[in-house]
Amino acid sequence: MIDCIDTHCHLGDPAFAEDRVDVMARMRTAGVGRALVIESELARLDTTRGWLAHHPELALATGCHPHDATAWDAALRARLQGLWQGGVVGAGEMGLDYHYDHAPRAIQRRVFSEQLALAVEVGLPVIIHAREADADVAAILAEQPAARVVLHSFSSGPGLRDAGLDRGYWFSFSGMLTFKSWPDLDTPRLVRPDRLLAETDAPYLAPVPYRGRRNEPAFVVEVVRRLAELRGIEPAEMARITTGNALKLFWPGHADPEPSPDGGG
Repeated sequence: MIDCIDTHCHLGDPAFAEDRVDVMARMRTAGVGRALVIESELARLDTTRGWLAHHPELALATGCHPHDATAWDAALRARLQGLWQGGVVGAGEMGLDYHYDHAPRAIQRRVFSEQLALAVEVGLPVIIHAREADADVAAILAEQPAARVVLHSFSSGPGLRDAGLDRGYWFSFSGMLTFKSWPDLDTPRLVRPDRLLAETDAPYLAPVPYRGRRNEPAFVVEVVRRLAELRGIEPAEMARITTGNALKLFWPGHADPEPSPDGGG
């Protein structure tokens, strides 16, 4: 068993309505000590906040998903700002989705830009959804050089990858990394160790050997193992790296202090 953190899961999804407590028990048994719950279904947000408050091992991130960009208005902006100023640890997921185009692209871009600026003002890390929109995502992110950016479930091309590497973004890898058909084995090797994260995106994208099943946080262990294999290190060392990165980004009060310049504690 290796100790690690799932930095992106959707435990508020109806797929977990019947057995959420069991899912969290399996998470702990697998050595997954913490998870970041993303709740971008705004109609579900209050319910998710209610049960999550009873689970200190879980933290919450929320934002306006690009699918819901047409819902963005002054009231939603104020609501998210209030949440971001206390009670959540991440802003998002936000970004652009040109695959489904549930909202007009011009509206997606405007909402992403406004939401990103607000998140930077508040001081939260931002969790980015990018699908078939790499160039526009990179351009809007460039407007906010101070943003602490997490490229969630990274599957983008070299343009956004290179922008992320140059700008020091965090790259979060999901179960797709374990698929035999997965083509990009370079990016997980190129990312700086202090910018690596592991996630499930549960209930989606279950890793091998669970592919085809509902995903859950316990399965992030397989992502960590695959990252370790690709970088030529032991799984326990990769778990230590990704866990430390997740703590510093989302649970800074629980992270180990940075070493002093002379190498002391």
